[in-house]
Amino acid sequence: QVQLVESGGGLVQPGGSLRLSCAASGSIFRVNMIHWYRQAPGKQREFFAAVRRDGATTVVDSVKGRFTISRDNAKNTAYLQMNSLKPEDTAVYYCNLPDVEISQYEYLDVWGQGTLVNVSS
Repeated sequence: QVQLVESGGGLVQPGGSLRLSCAASGSIFRVNMIHWYRQAPGKQREFFAAVRRDGATTVVDSVKGRFTISRDNAKNTAYLQMNSLKPEDTAVYYCNLPDVEISQYEYLDVWGQGTLVNVSS
């Protein structure tokens, strides 16, 4: 089994910053792609960022220039640095490993439980 735990959420004022972590543990052979999603109140969960094992990243336009994603392969951990936060960034933030290898050529799709980010004055 693979466990995925997000942390670092909380209440922050508009314009502030937060850093989320996403730590994977358990029977892991290799973590490949890491995806970040968020779900705002009353809305569907949406993809907004990804990081490949080689460190290459993809972010959607709505967070580009404000959010930075990175990873530490030795720790099986990903990070999301969020700056210049806006009230519309308020959401539950989820980490997803869509193709984590638990043994060579055996893959799982794993989700974390989410962490709440509340941007409010």
